[in-house]
Amino acid sequence: MKYFFCFLLFSFSVNAQTMSSIYFKHNSAELNAVSKQKLDSISRLKSKFKLKIYGNCDTSGNIELNQKLSEKRVLAVSNYLKNRLSDNLKIVEEKGFGDQKPINDNSVEELRAKNRRVDVFIEKVFMPHEKILRKTPPSFVKTSIEMMKVKDTFLLPTVHFIGGRSVWLPEGKTELQKVLTVLKNNPTIKIELQGHICCDYENFDGEDLDLKTYNLSFTRADAIRQYLLKAGIDGNRVVAKGFGHLNPLVYPEKTEADFAKNRRVEIVILEK
Repeated sequence: MKYFFCFLLFSFSVNAQTMSSIYFKHNSAELNAVSKQKLDSISRLKSKFKLKIYGNCDTSGNIELNQKLSEKRVLAVSNYLKNRLSDNLKIVEEKGFGDQKPINDNSVEELRAKNRRVDVFIEKVFMPHEKILRKTPPSFVKTSIEMMKVKDTFLLPTVHFIGGRSVWLPEGKTELQKVLTVLKNNPTIKIELQGHICCDYENFDGEDLDLKTYNLSFTRADAIRQYLLKAGIDGNRVVAKGFGHLNPLVYPEKTEADFAKNRRVEIVILEK
């Protein structure tokens, strides 16, 4: 199974929330130089943020040992940050999940290495009633090719998925067929499918109930990519990425309407 790269930022620009992943060697909780550099970048943030630190392992050891190792990794990150944080930054949660929340299937070392990590979530502290409302992107199939520009973002407003799965509901079939037609009629266009979820704040991404991995935003985007490839679109023209809950249209989410807006797949024009 393909894996998803988490966001690793040395110089942070945080609007509502972002995340940095700290990776570890097998059976180790020791921070390397690259990890310390990432944590130093977090400690230098100037605005008011709260931090959540979650530890993970691959499946090499037994459940008990992996749980303890994930907690040691959380402690290593937490202790390093606590010695450097200013008053505007506060750690509000620390938790180890052992090997229970993989973002990959542990089938090969390259994938296992991405599960040996600590995720540091960085969330803006909002004032009461403060809210981010981003403009909803236009529909891909309702926008003429002439109006599309490279780096433009478009929405698939009728493509919705079964909860916890990368299977879309029947109402999305017509729109996806139109996406396919657009790509077939315009063979120079290359796109990126970007998956997003809502409201799962103990994970970067949601759980794919079929795969038992925590990369639902990616698997949903990739399901659309696989549909397009099976219909004859060249794989080099379509990229799939997952962004978890880190790029919401609405934040904080308060209502079902907010949740619905953030559960989405967007299309970004890469080449035209």
